[in-house]
Amino acid sequence: MPISPARVAAYEILLRVEREASYSSELLHAQKYAQLSSVDHGLATELVMGVLRWRSLLDGCIAVHSSQKIARLDLEVLTALRLAAYQLIFLDRIPRHAAVNESAELAKRARKRSAVAFVNALLRKLASEKAQRPEIRTATDAAALAAASAHPFWLVDWWVQAFGLEQAREICEYDQHTPETSLRISDPAVEDDLQREGIALGPGRLLASARRLISGDITHTKSFRGGRVTIQDEGSQLVAMLVGRGSRILDCCAAPGGKTRILAQQNPGATIVAAEVHPRRARLMRRLVPETNVHIIAADACALPLDFQFDRVLADVPCSGTGTLAHNPEIKWRLQPPGKNSGFADLQRKQIEILQSVMQRVAPGGKLVYSTCSIEPEENEQVIEKAMATSNSFRVVSCREELERLRREKELTWPDLDSLVTGLYFRTIPGVHPCDGFFATILERI
Repeated sequence: MPISPARVAAYEILLRVEREASYSSELLHAQKYAQLSSVDHGLATELVMGVLRWRSLLDGCIAVHSSQKIARLDLEVLTALRLAAYQLIFLDRIPRHAAVNESAELAKRARKRSAVAFVNALLRKLASEKAQRPEIRTATDAAALAAASAHPFWLVDWWVQAFGLEQAREICEYDQHTPETSLRISDPAVEDDLQREGIALGPGRLLASARRLISGDITHTKSFRGGRVTIQDEGSQLVAMLVGRGSRILDCCAAPGGKTRILAQQNPGATIVAAEVHPRRARLMRRLVPETNVHIIAADACALPLDFQFDRVLADVPCSGTGTLAHNPEIKWRLQPPGKNSGFADLQRKQIEILQSVMQRVAPGGKLVYSTCSIEPEENEQVIEKAMATSNSFRVVSCREELERLRREKELTWPDLDSLVTGLYFRTIPGVHPCDGFFATILERI
């Protein structure tokens, strides 16, 4: 029996995500799948993201009907089951027999013929019942919210303690839906070109210069392929705008380059150095950042080969990415609870090391923006506190000042400025704000 190209692609991608710790969003846009039709690519994306978003709930449904423990199933078999379970529970438009039969064929294709009868029998049981879709809004505690929203309990419990139950619900609900596609356009004339290519746009929700994709496939347009329009979350765009204006600017963890380009567009007369530790990613940045005032170097932020200082520095450091789970749902299954031996401890050490290093690159009177796409205090407030404890040359500047500047310039259009500020810090919360979760603070050298 032939298997649809969309299901084959989804199956292959999900296996690579598990085996290689790859990122689904990157694999979905890999050259290997560029020949898929728009319909097939759309279905493959729905299947991959749906399985990753709802993995624990799907596993629970599979476990009810399985004669074997989930942990004992081969990955190829479990992935086929998850694909079918997601379609049966969440996609009403997919014929149930197609979900069942093609998943059995996927197991056979993966040379797991001995498991085909098991897969068929389990999925037919699952298809014969009407599984209840979870109700996130009715969850009344962290355990119920974690189960209903398919998130690790420890992570949801952490959010409930940090933000309260209502905001934790907003985060979880946002994570479980396909977020809007936000765009950054380099030239207003691009909008006319996009319209002629069948792309419909709407205004940004946070920023006057941002746009939202209403309909059409932006990745197939000449403007996208030519780098005249980029996909970039509005929260990410806003972080770059907090850097403000200067004459010599450093972006010390620059790839993929979206924030670097905003810095260049905001400061056309400035000299901008964009450092990226991975040489390959540094080379790829040049396509996204064609501005001639940007000098891209492959260098570690903790050992920059530079002998001068900057009046503006952006340190958008490596982080857990817990603010981006709507776009990168696989992250939540890779994280471990904070502790001495967890990835959070390693990340925090690296973040402090980067921050303390680039603080030395800030000229007197200059400003440094530290940012992450994490919503965890271990990577945000705690990093600032520990770095500041070793230096008396800096003070924390309220992010409200820059936000008010952006509002005066009619760039920031979000009406509730107070919601973007926590103490002296900038923060967006998924679901509370129409974007991923970001944190930023501004340090000024005295």
